[in-house]
Amino acid sequence: MTQQPTNESRLERGKRALAEIDGEAGHNVVAALADIAPDFATYLFEFPFGDIYCRPGLDLRSREISTIAALTAMGNASPQLKVHIEAGLNVGLTREEITEIIMQMAVYAGFPAALNGLFAAKEVFARRG
Repeated sequence: MTQQPTNESRLERGKRALAEIDGEAGHNVVAALADIAPDFATYLFEFPFGDIYCRPGLDLRSREISTIAALTAMGNASPQLKVHIEAGLNVGLTREEITEIIMQMAVYAGFPAALNGLFAAKEVFARRG
């Protein structure tokens, strides 16, 4: 994450972080909420991206590794996993690294969760060409 201006609000910081990390995929999620829960979109900008992703201590690659692993382990978060697989690619993870992260989750979350994750990755990889 690039150094943040000190006068930046949580919302501004979150929007900047989301654009850097998720690009279009993240903004599509936010846009899809505009008609039903616009306040929730603000919460997404401020807390996960404005507060957590902008903390020092982990680089964006490490944050996306942990996020991909967690969403895979949940086994029921395919839409969010796809967004974060895209984000992982955006911050420098390779397809092979993402595949290995997901396969590692078979040990801790079971084969069904890992299979769901691999199919999500396959879809993202195919869409990206």
